[in-house]
Amino acid sequence: MEAHPFATAPADSPTLESMPVEPLLTSEFDADPGGVYARLRRTYGPVAPVGLMGVPVWLVLDYREVLEVLRNETVWRRDVRYWRARAQGRLPPAWPLLAGYEVRQTMFMDDEEHLAARHTHHTALRPFQDGHTPQGWELRATVTRYADELIAMLAAESGTVGFADLGAQYTRPLLLMVTTKLFGCPVELGDELVMEMWRMLDGGPDSGPATGRALAAMTRLAAHRRARPGDDLTSYMLLADPELSDEQLGRELFMNAVYLNDITGNMVLNTLLEVLRGNANVRRSLSAGQLGETVNRAALSNPPVANMCFRFAARDVELGNFWIRGGDIVSPSAAAAHGDLMAIGSSHMVGSAVSTRAHLGWGAGVHQCPSAARELGGMIVSTAVGRIFDHLEKAELTLPADQLPWRTGPVVRGLRLLPVRYELSGGVGRGVAGAGAGVGVGGGLRGEMDAVGEPVTSGGDRQQVKGLLGALRRLMFGGR
Repeated sequence: MEAHPFATAPADSPTLESMPVEPLLTSEFDADPGGVYARLRRTYGPVAPVGLMGVPVWLVLDYREVLEVLRNETVWRRDVRYWRARAQGRLPPAWPLLAGYEVRQTMFMDDEEHLAARHTHHTALRPFQDGHTPQGWELRATVTRYADELIAMLAAESGTVGFADLGAQYTRPLLLMVTTKLFGCPVELGDELVMEMWRMLDGGPDSGPATGRALAAMTRLAAHRRARPGDDLTSYMLLADPELSDEQLGRELFMNAVYLNDITGNMVLNTLLEVLRGNANVRRSLSAGQLGETVNRAALSNPPVANMCFRFAARDVELGNFWIRGGDIVSPSAAAAHGDLMAIGSSHMVGSAVSTRAHLGWGAGVHQCPSAARELGGMIVSTAVGRIFDHLEKAELTLPADQLPWRTGPVVRGLRLLPVRYELSGGVGRGVAGAGAGVGVGGGLRGEMDAVGEPVTSGGDRQQVKGLLGALRRLMFGGR
């Protein structure tokens, strides 16, 4: 809907603070968020007032309105200083979602400041974007190698037939390992960072201190790479903007690491889940060897970030059935928007283009993931999904899909674990097992996967893999 540049909300229109709001995070939401979104839409329309840990928030539910919020930077701001309740000191003490928004980092900047920081990211990522450059080829080879190492580790510890958690024993360690490689972490710092980020992403009682330690580790990494530059993202960010302080670069790396692990990791797990639970559209694209299509269809069904970063209204504006006041907080919901989009599947809006590209997994508008980051994220997800199904002869969930445990929270709806009974194809542990061969998944799906040759592993890389796997082993088997 078009904004009204000079309009103000009518005096008789309800304010967010005056409305009785129901809390969003309930046992009902944990069990069936889609049902909650649908009920809110029936009650309020495309935009609904909800309570978020004691704070009233406008939740945007419909696809059209979500795109309006994401794309119109003039009206909908990312900078937390636009938030009226924060400026007036009306937030609950130590509101748990505020700390991240207080970090002055690219995600929470606007206008020229945001564009300059985004240019630094894009410039630094460019060497890794092209698979034909030495940096790009090495990163792609590394993702493949780490995936194979983890599958070989699974075979060595649990056998070629057994039970596994594809979250803790494959996806999460893979993303953490790729992060340390991409960021240029030395082995000893990589071990430490893996431990702290695991604790942080678990959200347990030590998550707060672990977050501080991870941020401090990223700042030390920035200083390390300033003194010893290499072919890594940290060094290229310093090259793109030599004026970055170690502290500012540490904040940028920290938030990038969180998003690389949480968003990309959730996209891997959600894609695996959609295949294993029998999503026909996802399975058909996998069977055809269309990994990019597989990932996009899974993201449309089950987005990695359910509710995206807050926006703050720069002025009064009408959205849905309400007037949003300047300074109000708005939460655009990708999960609800996807549900809205799928519900109108018979319309002209939903065709093959929408089914593969309209998902909001990477965001939209000026704050969406940079193109280089989207391509790299897509490559990581496609490789992770492709490698595991290259190695699997069979796999099936050991819990009904509706009984899988999910992480609860206002932003991410990610699996706590993905338990499967598996059969690995022959040759795992001796190199790449049957790359490009047909793989039976869940008792019958045959998938022709793109062949990926096994890269040569250098002695230094073997040392890093060994160190990282050692840290992950301690975490997976009681070393928290």
